[in-house]
Amino acid sequence: MALESSTDVAVVGGGPAGSTVSTLLAQRGVKVRLFERDRFPRFHIGESLIPETYWVFKKLNMLEKMKKSAFVKKYSVQFVNAAGKMSAPFYFHDNKDHECSQTWQVIRSEFDTMMLDNAREHGVQVHQPARVLETLFEGGRAVGVRVKHEDGGEETVRAKVVVDASGQSTMLQNKFKLRLWDPVLNKGAVWTYWKGAYRDSGRDEGATVVIQTPNKQGWWWYIPQHDETVSIGVVAPFDYLFKGRGSHEQIFNEEMAQCPEVQKRLSTGERATGFFATKDYSYRSSQVAGDGWVLIGDAFGFLDPLYSSGVLLALKSGDLAADAIADGLAKGDTSAAQLGRWGDTFNKGIDRMRRLVCEYYDGFSFGRFVKEYPHLKNRVTDLLIGDLFDDAVDEVWGPLESLYPPEKKAIPAWSAGDREVTGKVNELYLPEGELR
Repeated sequence: MALESSTDVAVVGGGPAGSTVSTLLAQRGVKVRLFERDRFPRFHIGESLIPETYWVFKKLNMLEKMKKSAFVKKYSVQFVNAAGKMSAPFYFHDNKDHECSQTWQVIRSEFDTMMLDNAREHGVQVHQPARVLETLFEGGRAVGVRVKHEDGGEETVRAKVVVDASGQSTMLQNKFKLRLWDPVLNKGAVWTYWKGAYRDSGRDEGATVVIQTPNKQGWWWYIPQHDETVSIGVVAPFDYLFKGRGSHEQIFNEEMAQCPEVQKRLSTGERATGFFATKDYSYRSSQVAGDGWVLIGDAFGFLDPLYSSGVLLALKSGDLAADAIADGLAKGDTSAAQLGRWGDTFNKGIDRMRRLVCEYYDGFSFGRFVKEYPHLKNRVTDLLIGDLFDDAVDEVWGPLESLYPPEKKAIPAWSAGDREVTGKVNELYLPEGELR
């Protein structure tokens, strides 16, 4: 016979979004049970943080833990164009004289464990591994979850609110067929880890380097980590990267052979792991909440990782959702309108980062823009650090459009009506015998 229990909030998933919303709710006296299907530590991609994560870390009481960690400190981002010319670093501190302008490059298996442990310390009841089999509904309202625990036993957990932080499993997004693929950003990636590869020194040691491919089809990320490895991967249109080509190793090597900057950086080291690949990057849900349920993190949407916005969007959605949930519980309102009141603000922020991503793929040059509009360098840096929810950053778009060639068309909006599909997204494909 299945167990039955109750809680205020049931959270599905223990990644950065789930741990954030759980911790912040527990701080406000809300009873939270979190169900994570995997045993941590577990591998995850998305290792580069941006400075605006600082403010959520502060709320979570995570700042001192991050400062004491071994994670590589990140002070800037730098761009290499298709011709191999490197931009001046965009130093975050030059833009904002505050400790928030230093962030980190993290190994996600370690970082995610720290975040989940922090949730436990704040009183969140964490169940791990525990698989949520389904969300329970009555009259169109979410009323709890059915869970299978590690010992095989099942439990029905009644809850006033269910938070879907299930990541790219997108549990409720699949159930209600809410997914909207981005009409432009249909990308894929192949990556691996290199030991002993080139590193800059001083405050440039932890910089994320974005390297445009010589054929301008895509870009490489280059992220130094504290275990002496570098995360190195190539992102390009899915069809170009995967259709009619060989193994992930072959794709990686072929792309590297065309990029002297990557060859130079990797020449001093050796590959430390197998190859990883993912497809169909960018998607979003057509709604952020329903009666008794809310979506956060990758369960709501995922944006192309060009500017390392993934963890910020996970933390920010968890933060905004926590306020809406706690306020709703306090006044007895767990309607879709209440639980999703933050959706418009959040989507507006995503739209700003998305536009910067699309502009890059469409030929935007940071160097040329700053040369033409030096007074706007700080505004561009605001976007790069993740200051996405301030209308002041919108002053960059007019000047940016002034640099368009005559034939350039407007970037298609990402809105309801775009390609709605069901099924898995961003599934990782790992070669047999080469797991990290």
